[in-house]
Amino acid sequence: MEPVGSQFRSWLETMEHMSQIVISGLGVVTSLGKTLDEFWDGLMHGRSGIRPLTRMRTDDLQVRIGGEISDLDLDLLQEHLGETIDVKRIDWSTRFALVAAREALLDAALPLAELGSRVAVILGSGLSGMETLQEQTERLIERGPRRVSVFTIPMLMPNASPANISLAFGAKGPAYTVSTACASSGNAMIDAYEMLKRGEVDVVISGGTEASLTRLGLAAFSNMKAMNKGSNDDPAKSVRPFNKERNGFIMSEGAGILIMETAEHLAKRGGTSYAELIGYGSTSDSFHLVQPDPDAVEASRAINEAFEMAQLAPADVASNVYVNAHGTGTKLNDAMETVALKKVFGDSASQLQISSTKSMTGHIIGASCGIEMVACSLALKNGKLPPTINYEEADPDCDLDYIPNQPRESQLDYALNNSFGFGGHNVSLLVKKT
Repeated sequence: MEPVGSQFRSWLETMEHMSQIVISGLGVVTSLGKTLDEFWDGLMHGRSGIRPLTRMRTDDLQVRIGGEISDLDLDLLQEHLGETIDVKRIDWSTRFALVAAREALLDAALPLAELGSRVAVILGSGLSGMETLQEQTERLIERGPRRVSVFTIPMLMPNASPANISLAFGAKGPAYTVSTACASSGNAMIDAYEMLKRGEVDVVISGGTEASLTRLGLAAFSNMKAMNKGSNDDPAKSVRPFNKERNGFIMSEGAGILIMETAEHLAKRGGTSYAELIGYGSTSDSFHLVQPDPDAVEASRAINEAFEMAQLAPADVASNVYVNAHGTGTKLNDAMETVALKKVFGDSASQLQISSTKSMTGHIIGASCGIEMVACSLALKNGKLPPTINYEEADPDCDLDYIPNQPRESQLDYALNNSFGFGGHNVSLLVKKT
């Protein structure tokens, strides 16, 4: 009979494993790269995924560039999915999510079928289904109500992506979408973390997807004066986070999917992980519907909450932290995020190594945090930090180390992923290298 002390130690080790939530698989589809390797190569070479738009008429638009994914192989996607899902009858946001989810499952060495009841799907999406909405609205106006597709609702509904992932891979746990604008996939990963912590499932397919790069989306964001309207002839230079002459974001599309699971489940199946999610913070500004609070009161609280949860003093570990900034390239956001980091880290903020990968990917709205968590995971694993490209002139309001223009080799233990969305939503996720 096994000694009681040995049984207790075994139980304690199991509980410790269950308390750890790790990232074990990554998948990504962006204009910078449609696979994990292409994406990382693009980040490490400081390439821009912004280019002239081709899928739509743009002659009358103020912004005619974006991070468009124009060459996704739908025939190959259909081949991978078999007869379960017709790729012609799903929105682009769902197509992106399916491709990225398949890559993430393969990366995690998990099966691509019959995942079962202990696997959930929780994705973020800020707008979702906009191309379907626009196409079918135009059809209604031009051709009448009888010509509206019977697939309209299943294509544009916000939960279409997790539902189709569940269907494609046999994931029978909870499947739903979280929507908090640009913080959506961050909140989705928080939900995933908590579901895993409670022991309700062993694995969650999380992250986010977005396909709002449409005439309606571009016109709306342009009229809000949130986008850079002056770089149509120089797309690669259009996104300039933290640069003094920054003047708005450029919208993109894509998906970033992560496999999150308990360390106990990972150990049982003999898998490996990139990072452990050790802390998060989620707050609301209650300041303005679309403008950030310049004093960064709640944004800084979200960052502080992440470090408190991880039982780390920010100032003590600043030199060991990579920050993937929200960094949209708008005047207000970049200045606010700098204020937030200074509030949290104090004088040690100067030791942080910060970059905005949006300078290369553009702003992928609700999928941003998922894609940027993929970047964080790869940065910790590879010991290389992505740059902020197009950084040419320092701004007195943004005076920290933003890893300008060139990647940097740096072996760090922690990565902080910030996302701030319209509505005043703030999410900060803190991961530790495993």
